[in-house]
Amino acid sequence: MSEETNIPEETAAAPQPEWRNFYGRRAGKTLRPSQKVYLGEDLDTLTPQGFSRDENPERDLVDPATIFGNDAPFWLEVGFGGGEHMVHMAATYPGINILGCEPFINGVAMLLGKIRAAGVENVAVWPGDARDVMDVLPEGSVAKAFLNYPDPWPKRRHHRRRFVTQDHLVPLYRCLAPGAEFRVATDIPDYMRQALREVPKAGFELTAHSGTAWEDWISTRYEQKALREGRVPDYATFRKP
Repeated sequence: MSEETNIPEETAAAPQPEWRNFYGRRAGKTLRPSQKVYLGEDLDTLTPQGFSRDENPERDLVDPATIFGNDAPFWLEVGFGGGEHMVHMAATYPGINILGCEPFINGVAMLLGKIRAAGVENVAVWPGDARDVMDVLPEGSVAKAFLNYPDPWPKRRHHRRRFVTQDHLVPLYRCLAPGAEFRVATDIPDYMRQALREVPKAGFELTAHSGTAWEDWISTRYEQKALREGRVPDYATFRKP
Protein backbone atom coordinates (compact mmCIF):
# COMPACT_ATOMS: atom_id res chain seq x y z
CA MET A 1 0.00 0.00 0.00
CA SER A 2 1.35 3.41 -0.89
CA GLU A 3 2.03 6.06 1.69
CA GLU A 4 -1.01 8.06 0.55
CA THR A 5 -3.42 5.21 1.27
CA ASN A 6 -2.13 4.24 4.71
CA ILE A 7 -4.94 4.61 7.24
CA PRO A 8 -4.02 6.07 10.66
CA GLU A 9 -4.16 3.83 13.68
CA GLU A 10 -6.09 6.31 15.80
CA THR A 11 -9.89 6.35 15.77
CA ALA A 12 -10.35 10.11 15.89
CA ALA A 13 -12.79 11.61 13.45
CA ALA A 14 -11.24 12.34 10.09
CA PRO A 15 -10.31 15.99 9.46
CA GLN A 16 -12.49 17.73 6.91
CA PRO A 17 -12.50 21.11 5.19
CA GLU A 18 -14.44 23.98 6.69
CA TRP A 19 -16.61 24.10 3.58
CA ARG A 20 -17.00 21.85 0.60
CA ASN A 21 -19.10 21.69 -2.52
CA PHE A 22 -22.15 19.53 -2.87
CA TYR A 23 -23.25 18.66 -6.38
CA GLY A 24 -26.58 17.14 -7.26
CA ARG A 25 -30.29 17.61 -6.71
CA ARG A 26 -31.78 18.23 -3.29
CA ALA A 27 -35.38 18.06 -4.50
CA GLY A 28 -37.33 17.10 -7.60
CA LYS A 29 -40.97 17.13 -8.59
CA THR A 30 -43.71 17.94 -6.07
CA LEU A 31 -44.13 15.34 -3.35
CA ARG A 32 -47.34 13.39 -3.03
CA PRO A 33 -49.46 14.10 0.08
CA SER A 34 -48.56 10.68 1.51
CA GLN A 35 -44.86 11.39 1.05
CA LYS A 36 -45.21 14.68 2.90
CA VAL A 37 -46.79 12.71 5.74
CA TYR A 38 -43.86 10.27 5.82
CA LEU A 39 -41.38 13.14 5.97
CA GLY A 40 -43.33 14.93 8.67
CA GLU A 41 -44.01 11.92 10.85
CA ASP A 42 -41.10 9.51 10.34
CA LEU A 43 -37.94 11.28 9.23
CA ASP A 44 -36.95 12.89 12.54
CA THR A 45 -37.30 9.58 14.36
CA LEU A 46 -35.10 7.76 11.85
CA THR A 47 -32.44 10.47 11.50
CA PRO A 48 -29.45 10.01 13.85
CA GLN A 49 -28.01 12.93 15.75
CA GLY A 50 -24.43 14.13 15.52
CA PHE A 51 -23.70 13.97 11.81
CA SER A 52 -24.28 17.59 10.86
CA ARG A 53 -21.74 20.32 11.51
CA ASP A 54 -24.40 22.36 13.33
CA GLU A 55 -25.10 19.54 15.78
CA ASN A 56 -21.52 18.37 16.05
CA PRO A 57 -19.13 21.24 15.21
CA GLU A 58 -16.22 19.47 16.90
CA ARG A 59 -16.88 16.41 14.75
CA ASP A 60 -16.86 14.02 17.67
CA LEU A 61 -17.23 10.35 16.77
CA VAL A 62 -20.73 8.86 16.55
CA ASP A 63 -20.88 5.20 17.60
CA PRO A 64 -23.39 3.24 15.47
CA ALA A 65 -24.42 1.32 18.60
CA THR A 66 -25.85 4.55 20.01
CA ILE A 67 -27.92 5.04 16.85
CA PHE A 68 -29.61 1.65 17.00
CA GLY A 69 -29.35 0.78 20.68
CA ASN A 70 -27.38 -2.40 19.99
CA ASP A 71 -24.02 -3.50 18.62
CA ALA A 72 -25.26 -5.52 15.65
CA PRO A 73 -23.15 -5.38 12.47
CA PHE A 74 -23.49 -1.96 10.88
CA TRP A 75 -23.96 -1.51 7.12
CA LEU A 76 -23.85 1.71 5.10
CA GLU A 77 -25.61 2.50 1.81
CA VAL A 78 -24.41 5.56 -0.07
CA GLY A 79 -27.17 7.13 -2.16
CA PHE A 80 -30.11 4.76 -1.67
CA GLY A 81 -32.21 6.17 -4.51
CA GLY A 82 -35.79 5.03 -3.97
CA GLY A 83 -34.82 2.78 -1.07
CA GLU A 84 -35.64 -0.63 -2.59
CA HIS A 85 -32.24 -2.14 -1.92
CA MET A 86 -31.88 -0.72 1.57
CA VAL A 87 -35.26 -1.99 2.76
CA HIS A 88 -34.65 -5.34 1.09
CA MET A 89 -31.38 -5.74 2.97
CA ALA A 90 -32.95 -4.70 6.27
CA ALA A 91 -35.73 -7.26 5.83
CA THR A 92 -33.44 -10.02 4.55
CA TYR A 93 -30.93 -9.56 7.37
CA PRO A 94 -32.84 -8.57 10.52
CA GLY A 95 -29.70 -9.15 12.58
CA ILE A 96 -27.88 -6.18 11.04
CA ASN A 97 -28.37 -2.43 11.21
CA ILE A 98 -28.25 -0.31 8.07
CA LEU A 99 -27.92 3.43 7.59
CA GLY A 100 -28.69 5.00 4.23
CA CYS A 101 -27.46 8.39 3.02
CA GLU A 102 -29.40 10.32 0.39
CA PRO A 103 -29.61 14.11 -0.07
CA PHE A 104 -32.44 13.90 -2.65
CA ILE A 105 -35.56 14.47 -0.56
CA ASN A 106 -37.87 12.75 -3.05
CA GLY A 107 -35.82 9.58 -2.65
CA VAL A 108 -35.94 9.94 1.12
CA ALA A 109 -39.73 10.18 0.97
CA MET A 110 -39.91 7.04 -1.18
CA LEU A 111 -37.68 5.18 1.27
CA LEU A 112 -39.83 6.19 4.24
CA GLY A 113 -42.91 4.80 2.51
CA LYS A 114 -41.13 1.50 1.87
CA ILE A 115 -39.96 1.33 5.50
CA ARG A 116 -43.55 1.73 6.65
CA ALA A 117 -44.80 -0.92 4.23
CA ALA A 118 -42.11 -3.44 5.17
CA GLY A 119 -42.23 -2.75 8.90
CA VAL A 120 -38.45 -2.92 9.25
CA GLU A 121 -36.93 -1.34 12.34
CA ASN A 122 -33.19 -1.91 11.83
CA VAL A 123 -32.81 1.17 9.64
CA ALA A 124 -31.66 4.77 9.98
CA VAL A 125 -31.69 7.60 7.44
CA TRP A 126 -29.29 10.46 6.82
CA PRO A 127 -31.00 12.90 4.41
CA GLY A 128 -27.73 14.51 3.38
CA ASP A 129 -24.19 14.06 2.13
CA ALA A 130 -22.55 10.71 2.93
CA ARG A 131 -19.34 12.58 3.71
CA ASP A 132 -21.04 14.04 6.80
CA VAL A 133 -21.49 10.48 8.06
CA MET A 134 -18.06 9.19 7.12
CA ASP A 135 -16.43 12.17 8.85
CA VAL A 136 -17.57 11.00 12.27
CA LEU A 137 -17.97 7.23 12.11
CA PRO A 138 -15.32 5.40 14.14
CA GLU A 139 -12.57 3.68 12.22
CA GLY A 140 -13.50 0.09 11.35
CA SER A 141 -17.15 0.50 12.34
CA VAL A 142 -18.79 -0.43 9.01
CA ALA A 143 -19.18 -4.13 8.20
CA LYS A 144 -20.45 -3.66 4.61
CA ALA A 145 -21.02 -0.73 2.26
CA PHE A 146 -23.05 -0.29 -0.92
CA LEU A 147 -22.92 2.12 -3.85
CA ASN A 148 -25.80 1.31 -6.21
CA TYR A 149 -26.40 3.20 -9.45
CA PRO A 150 -24.74 6.42 -8.32
CA ASP A 151 -25.15 9.66 -10.22
CA PRO A 152 -22.99 9.05 -13.32
CA TRP A 153 -21.89 12.66 -13.92
CA PRO A 154 -21.31 11.71 -17.56
CA LYS A 155 -19.41 14.80 -18.69
CA ARG A 156 -15.68 14.27 -18.39
CA ARG A 157 -15.12 17.55 -16.57
CA HIS A 158 -17.57 16.37 -13.89
CA HIS A 159 -15.94 12.99 -13.20
CA ARG A 160 -14.28 14.44 -10.12
CA ARG A 161 -17.78 14.74 -8.62
CA ARG A 162 -18.31 10.99 -8.72
CA PHE A 163 -18.22 9.01 -5.49
CA VAL A 164 -15.39 6.83 -6.80
CA THR A 165 -12.73 9.47 -6.18
CA GLN A 166 -10.15 9.52 -3.42
CA ASP A 167 -11.99 12.30 -1.56
CA HIS A 168 -14.78 9.81 -0.90
CA LEU A 169 -12.99 6.46 -1.03
CA VAL A 170 -10.28 7.18 1.53
CA PRO A 171 -12.83 8.19 4.22
CA LEU A 172 -14.90 5.12 3.36
CA TYR A 173 -11.85 2.89 3.68
CA ARG A 174 -11.16 4.32 7.13
CA CYS A 175 -14.70 3.53 8.27
CA LEU A 176 -14.77 -0.04 7.00
CA ALA A 177 -13.72 -2.96 9.19
CA PRO A 178 -10.95 -5.29 7.99
CA GLY A 179 -12.51 -7.85 5.68
CA ALA A 180 -15.56 -5.67 4.97
CA GLU A 181 -17.10 -5.62 1.50
CA PHE A 182 -17.73 -2.57 -0.65
CA ARG A 183 -20.19 -3.32 -3.45
CA VAL A 184 -20.62 -1.15 -6.55
CA ALA A 185 -23.42 -1.49 -9.13
CA THR A 186 -23.72 0.73 -12.20
CA ASP A 187 -24.93 0.69 -15.80
CA ILE A 188 -22.35 3.22 -16.96
CA PRO A 189 -19.21 1.49 -18.38
CA ASP A 190 -17.02 4.53 -17.84
CA TYR A 191 -18.14 4.76 -14.21
CA MET A 192 -17.13 1.14 -13.60
CA ARG A 193 -13.79 1.73 -15.32
CA GLN A 194 -13.15 4.61 -12.95
CA ALA A 195 -14.21 2.48 -9.96
CA LEU A 196 -11.89 -0.35 -10.97
CA ARG A 197 -9.04 2.14 -11.25
CA GLU A 198 -9.68 4.32 -8.21
CA VAL A 199 -11.08 2.03 -5.53
CA PRO A 200 -7.89 -0.09 -5.28
CA LYS A 201 -5.85 3.13 -4.98
CA ALA A 202 -7.67 3.79 -1.69
CA GLY A 203 -6.48 0.42 -0.35
CA PHE A 204 -9.27 -1.95 -1.40
CA GLU A 205 -8.84 -5.30 -3.16
CA LEU A 206 -11.09 -6.28 -6.08
CA THR A 207 -12.65 -9.67 -5.33
CA ALA A 208 -15.31 -9.98 -8.06
CA HIS A 209 -16.41 -8.17 -11.20
CA SER A 210 -19.04 -9.42 -13.65
CA GLY A 211 -22.46 -8.84 -15.14
CA THR A 212 -23.97 -11.20 -12.59
CA ALA A 213 -25.46 -9.62 -9.48
CA TRP A 214 -25.01 -10.84 -5.93
CA GLU A 215 -27.31 -13.63 -4.69
CA ASP A 216 -29.07 -11.26 -2.28
CA TRP A 217 -29.45 -8.45 -4.84
CA ILE A 218 -32.80 -6.84 -5.60
CA SER A 219 -33.16 -5.00 -8.89
CA THR A 220 -33.81 -1.33 -8.17
CA ARG A 221 -35.92 1.19 -10.05
CA TYR A 222 -32.76 2.69 -11.50
CA GLU A 223 -31.59 -0.69 -12.74
CA GLN A 224 -34.99 -1.36 -14.32
CA LYS A 225 -34.78 2.00 -16.08
CA ALA A 226 -31.31 1.13 -17.36
CA LEU A 227 -32.54 -2.19 -18.73
CA ARG A 228 -35.50 -0.53 -20.46
CA GLU A 229 -33.12 1.92 -22.10
CA GLY A 230 -30.75 -0.83 -23.25
CA ARG A 231 -27.90 -0.32 -20.79
CA VAL A 232 -26.15 -3.29 -19.20
CA PRO A 233 -25.76 -3.60 -15.41
CA ASP A 234 -22.27 -4.22 -14.06
CA TYR A 235 -21.32 -5.32 -10.54
CA ALA A 236 -18.04 -5.21 -8.62
CA THR A 237 -17.11 -6.31 -5.13
CA PHE A 238 -14.15 -4.82 -3.30
CA ARG A 239 -12.76 -5.79 0.10
CA LYS A 240 -10.77 -3.98 2.75
CA PRO A 241 -7.82 -6.28 3.59
